[in-house]
Amino acid sequence: MNAGITAINAEVQEASAFVQPLLTEINKVVIGQKYLIERLIVGMLANGHVLLEGVPGLAKTTSVKSLAACINVGFSRLQFTPDMLPADVIGTQIYNPQSGDFSTRKGPIFSNLVLADEINRAPAKVQSALLEAMQERQVTIGNQSCNLDEPFLVLATQNPIEQEGTYPLPEAQVDRFMLKLKVGYPAKNEERQILDLMAKTAPSPEAQPVVSPDQIIAAKKVLNDIYIDDKVKDYIVDLICCTRQPEAYGIKVAEYIQLGASPRATIALTLAAKAYAFLRGRGYVTPQDVKSTGMDVLRHRVAITYEAEAEEQTSESIIQKIFDELPVPWSSLRRRKVSRAYDPSRNHQEDSPNRDSDQSAGFRVASWALPQRL
Repeated sequence: MNAGITAINAEVQEASAFVQPLLTEINKVVIGQKYLIERLIVGMLANGHVLLEGVPGLAKTTSVKSLAACINVGFSRLQFTPDMLPADVIGTQIYNPQSGDFSTRKGPIFSNLVLADEINRAPAKVQSALLEAMQERQVTIGNQSCNLDEPFLVLATQNPIEQEGTYPLPEAQVDRFMLKLKVGYPAKNEERQILDLMAKTAPSPEAQPVVSPDQIIAAKKVLNDIYIDDKVKDYIVDLICCTRQPEAYGIKVAEYIQLGASPRATIALTLAAKAYAFLRGRGYVTPQDVKSTGMDVLRHRVAITYEAEAEEQTSESIIQKIFDELPVPWSSLRRRKVSRAYDPSRNHQEDSPNRDSDQSAGFRVASWALPQRL
């Protein structure tokens, strides 16, 4: 390992020292759901937003609220309903009859961590009120533009089992979410821990601040220094292009794909892989980092055809096939096949930043993964 990568690793390890205390503090309130909490941190570090899909009662709100408390930043929760107006989200201008002027009253979007609960229950005009805030990180009220504070993360939830009285998110808005997560039930032993911790009439435990916002902002800057080899960059581009023209890569799923991933997915996958490596204290990205975050980045960006639905194919199964069959860049001296990318049946609690997921996944870091000319 040369001096360049050693310096990057040292910088990353120093900047990521807050990760373990942060996870420890959140785990005092949230039992399990390490996959969810880790992806929330990935989204925050990579300047992305997260769309959650899961049944009620899986600690989605508690996880976001605890994360905000640990970082000591603002938190606001929006319960979306069919009768909401855009002003309920971004704010409005109020007329003062005494002075004859309009004053701006900011809405709940002016916070650091914003939870948009059941976002698909609000009409399209309310959903679109989030677009500018999510993409431009600013809000326009009347003729006044207001910047949002950093860090800024929008976490939106939607219930997959109830579709009556809902408004499906338009493609333009769904694409603005960096990650879409599917949250599952906790394991049996975790359920027992939840019972012991929460089945009380006393107030639930609350997380305490252990990280400063300045540490999060500094970590974002370090993220830009994490090294990605040209072969890994090409692998990311091949993954995205394969969702558009799979026949060019010899993968027979073209009849199932109606719309492939956009260039925004290329950017999102690169940043997510960097953040994933950062959480593990590494100053370089491996193909397994790309695979570990790839499903979360792509599952909502690949639209399937009616033929796929008729054959009970999902976007996840199609993306999984691409991950399995698209060649992964390897060193000629260390060539070993990895067939696993995302497995919904796998317990994501195993993906802990304290463990080297590359080794646990059967992946050995290739010699080219470390920069030779820094």
